[in-house]
Amino acid sequence: MEAKKTPPFKVILGSASIARKTILAEMGYQFTVMTADIDEKAIRKEKPEELVMALAEAKADAIVAKLQSINNLEKIAEAETSVLVAADTAEAILERLPIGDYAQRAEPTLLITTDQVVVYDGAIREKPSNEEEARQFMKDYSGGHAATVGSVVVTNLKTGLRKGGWDRVEIHFHEIPDEVIEKLVEEGIVLKAAGGLIIEHPLIVPFVKQVVGTTDSVMGLPKALTEKLLKEVL
Repeated sequence: MEAKKTPPFKVILGSASIARKTILAEMGYQFTVMTADIDEKAIRKEKPEELVMALAEAKADAIVAKLQSINNLEKIAEAETSVLVAADTAEAILERLPIGDYAQRAEPTLLITTDQVVVYDGAIREKPSNEEEARQFMKDYSGGHAATVGSVVVTNLKTGLRKGGWDRVEIHFHEIPDEVIEKLVEEGIVLKAAGGLIIEHPLIVPFVKQVVGTTDSVMGLPKALTEKLLKEVL
């Protein structure tokens, strides 16, 4: 794990994903976690890249709305955490939020929101709806291949600047034994993963033939893209 960085900004990760939290910690950042409650099924796009970007932006909007509804900016500031803004202009946001001198004096706080889908045989796959679907997803991948498409959106409070991007990784699998699939389904971990696709679990690692891209991207937070966007919004 990299040494903890002391950048001139604060970070909030808009995800409770254990994998994403692990990756961001590996990158050396200290951060606060906030989650967004949105109806992901209500947001539909034909292209996977457009879908994951729209979902990441919607999650950022939801976090902002949550913070605004409890009007706790002062308490957050006292606790060395900051309200994050996304999907709006700096002028509009600053008019709505009771920021006062905070926007001028405080160090920037950067919100990171993400989303991911799996693309298999041209179709978009999100989290399995039940065990049977998760089982079928994994059987499809056995001896074949799929792709993950993941997005990252970062917003800077002080400037209102927001940048986003997406990353695609191709994963090829050896034949996955039925007993391995059953164990993973029983554990329930595949029900929480986009497309029921995981590559870091000890049971599945021996059956990953090739990853064309980075493992961190498959796990939900591409390090290189995240670092690039953090720098771009400062």
